[in-house]
Amino acid sequence: MIVRILLIYFFIAVHTLCAFATHSEPADSSMVSVKKTADFEVSGDGRAANWAAAEWINMRVQEPETETRVTKAKILYSDLGMYFLFDCQDQKVTSTIREDFGSLFKEDAVEVFLWPDQSVPVYIEYELSPLDYELILLVPNIGGRFQGWTPWHYEGDQKVKHATSVKGGEKQSNAQIKSWVAEFFIPYNVMKPLAQSPPAAGTKWRANLYRLDYDKGYTSWTWQRTTPKTRGSFHQFNKFGTLIFE
Repeated sequence: MIVRILLIYFFIAVHTLCAFATHSEPADSSMVSVKKTADFEVSGDGRAANWAAAEWINMRVQEPETETRVTKAKILYSDLGMYFLFDCQDQKVTSTIREDFGSLFKEDAVEVFLWPDQSVPVYIEYELSPLDYELILLVPNIGGRFQGWTPWHYEGDQKVKHATSVKGGEKQSNAQIKSWVAEFFIPYNVMKPLAQSPPAAGTKWRANLYRLDYDKGYTSWTWQRTTPKTRGSFHQFNKFGTLIFE
């Protein structure tokens, strides 16, 4: 009888510990579980049914603290690459640059930083503007000194697929709107050799998400906070969060 009672308590304890372990990882706001998906076409408005499987990541206002507009994002991955969806409350399309690989960070934009291999201080930076112009860089960051390099033969299965849309107005410079959406697919092929192979279940990559807005002066949102009002603050890669591939 005593042995039976002890076994019951043992199984209850094991069940409780397993439940706690399962719950504790997603509760850490520096970690996000990324679900796997079949590949799909990006439309710029997030209408693909695949997005229903992903949870929204609520991004934090970094500066100024009085900002109330909401920015949120979703992430998925497939055998070929990673999908990102940003939903950005806004009032105005503060975007005039009409070329890829321009200084998009000086106007409204969303940004993703991916650091697949933590053995080297090198990561991928991708930016997209409301007008659907892009910037992709390989960034070596040595002792806080960093430089962006653009990809060679950026075409075919090495090219990012991207699209944007706006709500409550026109997708044009200085238009009054209610929000804008950015959707893009970054293939693993453009990440080589940092990402030698597609992530498998249990793989962990460091990453961060950002949004910039210049409607009322400089405003920024982040998933994981960096030091604000510091030149190059987004490049503090040791403060990136962790993506856990399911």
